[in-house]
Amino acid sequence: MLLALLAPATPGQAQDGREAAAALAAADGWRRFEIEAGDLLLTAYSRIDTPSNPTLVVYLEGDGLPWKTRTELSDDPTPRRPHTLELAVLDPAPNKVYIARPCQYLDPEELAECPSDLWSFSRYAPDVVDAVNMAITQFVSGIGARHVRLVGYSGGGQIAALIAARRGDVEELVTVAANLDHKTWTERHGVSPLSGSLNAADIAADIEHIPQVHFVGADDDNVTPEVVEAFVARMDDSSRTQVVIVDGMSHNCCWPQVWPQLLETYVLGAK
Repeated sequence: MLLALLAPATPGQAQDGREAAAALAAADGWRRFEIEAGDLLLTAYSRIDTPSNPTLVVYLEGDGLPWKTRTELSDDPTPRRPHTLELAVLDPAPNKVYIARPCQYLDPEELAECPSDLWSFSRYAPDVVDAVNMAITQFVSGIGARHVRLVGYSGGGQIAALIAARRGDVEELVTVAANLDHKTWTERHGVSPLSGSLNAADIAADIEHIPQVHFVGADDDNVTPEVVEAFVARMDDSSRTQVVIVDGMSHNCCWPQVWPQLLETYVLGAK
């Protein structure tokens, strides 16, 4: 039996999440898009202030709300709080995109066409990775960007790493509380493996040439340092990869409070 690794959903949370994301994006001047990527429909927001800038920063959402209770799948995986979009808004980059995972932020009719396996056992399946990658390519082509910085929160970090192995324009990979080796992650929690999913740890050596920063909360009992360290251990050369343990942070709290400083210290100021 696969048990929830995050807090279970309660009625109305998905709608609250949609409204929170829309309000946050509107307040900061982001535009909403629905993107057809293969057979999947993705929700995205973007803010492009300087189209001529060569770098596009892409934030990838986490797993959201996979479960209604600890043993029953959620009817809607939309995050109850748009943590990743909150981080994106705080990023000073001039050109930014936020991409939700398949089946998130959709209206009821669209969601009815989305298989629940895409937010359970197959949440990191090849077609999911390919769909998000296609969406990134659309934005890159739209502004003529030459480089991409990928930022993934939680399960979005898995997707970001898997996408990095598929692209030649990724200049940096940044993750926050990311289950980068989901085999270690599920084993640690004693739950069923994500049998329909790819695992970023399997391609760690393929992307070791890309500069990487992986942030882990010191108080995170969901994704612990050993999960990220298992990913790094699969590299032949980890000299370009940094794992940063952040005091006071858990899985869901309180990354936006420290995000500007983390960016300045480990990502932007480190160049």
